[in-house]
Amino acid sequence: MDSQYLCTFLFVLLLHPAAGHDDGWSMKVPPEVRAIEGYPVVLPCSFTHPHRTHHSSMLVMWRLGHGSTATVLFQCASHNDSHRCQTVPHQDHRYRLEGNPREHDLSLRINNVALQDNGRYFCRVELPGHPYASFENKMGTRLRVEAGPRILGLSVEGTEESGYRALCRVQGSPLPDIQWTGPGEALEGAPLSPAAHEAPAQHHTSSLLQDIVPGEQYTCSASNPLGKDQATLYLLTSTPVPTSSGPTPVLLLLSFSLGTKMILFLGWGAWLVSDGALSSWVSSETQ
Repeated sequence: MDSQYLCTFLFVLLLHPAAGHDDGWSMKVPPEVRAIEGYPVVLPCSFTHPHRTHHSSMLVMWRLGHGSTATVLFQCASHNDSHRCQTVPHQDHRYRLEGNPREHDLSLRINNVALQDNGRYFCRVELPGHPYASFENKMGTRLRVEAGPRILGLSVEGTEESGYRALCRVQGSPLPDIQWTGPGEALEGAPLSPAAHEAPAQHHTSSLLQDIVPGEQYTCSASNPLGKDQATLYLLTSTPVPTSSGPTPVLLLLSFSLGTKMILFLGWGAWLVSDGALSSWVSSETQ
């Protein structure tokens, strides 16, 4: 390679900063953070900037998502060289700044993490009073929330003519596996796609068990690496319509119950008369 061309090439490289550093700005964030539902999590974020002076004001922002659809989750401002970052009014108390912006640490703490917190988070810092004195990492941090299985509902649908089916709805991350057990054996259910209105649908799954029999017990079990949950249903036999051939089992039970009470009452009355206790009781009442 010609020495003049090589010098020109190196000079051009020196004029262009390395990728990921915008005029001396840099930000360090992990590509992914994992969390367990119900526990706190910290999203690390640290930065450097080219300004040598100590800034009197600093603005910090965390957003979920990028672009026009992003949601601002946390904002705070540090004024007058204070190490305290004052949050905006009505700030959600689940979010708080874990780091110190004066020490170039913007780490965010999220308490009581939920599955709905899954997504990509972006931290941003601004230095008011300096042109173009702001920076945000373009890739962000992916928060992946994991949760043990939870059975949301176990129901029966259908009729005696069309047959009965059991539906088991489950939530969890990773998505749980669903197993059915019937009268003494494992049964095969059909997986169903989550309804379009369920959010976030990627954490919901359902299974439909066909041709369940009245009078039997069925159990839905859901499991993933974080645990297991199960629920059991018992489909009662339907009460037959009364016919002229005889009373239904329910009516027979009711008749037996009422008849027992009547026999006890008549027996007590006969004992009073035969023992003379009834006449004595009547005489005492008339006196």
